[in-house]
Amino acid sequence: MNTPSMLRALPTEHRRQLMRLAREVSIPQGTRMFHEGAVADRFWIIRTGSVELDTHVPGRRRATIETLGHNELVGISWLFAPHVWHLGATAATPVRAYEFDAKAVRSLCQDDAALG
Repeated sequence: MNTPSMLRALPTEHRRQLMRLAREVSIPQGTRMFHEGAVADRFWIIRTGSVELDTHVPGRRRATIETLGHNELVGISWLFAPHVWHLGATAATPVRAYEFDAKAVRSLCQDDAALG
């Protein structure tokens, strides 16, 4: 498993610890990855493809506010209590990504103050 370049700023041991928690996933185009207001229980680093972040607009369709691509982090709400998504996300193209369990990463950060 290759280390995403966005993690290369971390010390080698911290990168290894995080990547041990990573799971390689493929997400088909059009897949809703998460919904605004739902529990934020994971996050992704995109390897290939793109993901659209959106927000609910009453009486209208969801409004896309940003498109993320290669080597970008999808989802940060998992990091901050109450761990609820503030936006929604959909795979705009087929996506290959590293998926991380938020609870496991928070636990790792709590156990290692330097990483946290």
